[in-house]
Amino acid sequence: MRSDKLENMFKGWFVGNFTPTLYQTNDVEVAVKTYSAGTKEEWHYHKIATELTVIISGEVEMCDRRFGTGDIIVMEPGEGTNFAAITDVTTVVVKVPGANNDKYLKED
Repeated sequence: MRSDKLENMFKGWFVGNFTPTLYQTNDVEVAVKTYSAGTKEEWHYHKIATELTVIISGEVEMCDRRFGTGDIIVMEPGEGTNFAAITDVTTVVVKVPGANNDKYLKED
């Protein structure tokens, strides 16, 4: 058996091709992520991976829509979104397949 702490993982990613990780694979990526109210991430998309985000607690805005506790958002390859934490938020994020360097920012 192995164990570790989420706080020791790379940005909350505990499954995937990261260092450190508890399960090294390129097949899938899994993270538990926490954000403080007001945190924002730039608009981006993935060319390869489908990204699933589960809102465990709190409220976010993605694609100009608000989502809250219990909502699940699926972003298919090529679909882009920005991210804003309206409240303190905890999410679980799954990316299938795992794909290093598959995050593309909005081009001006």
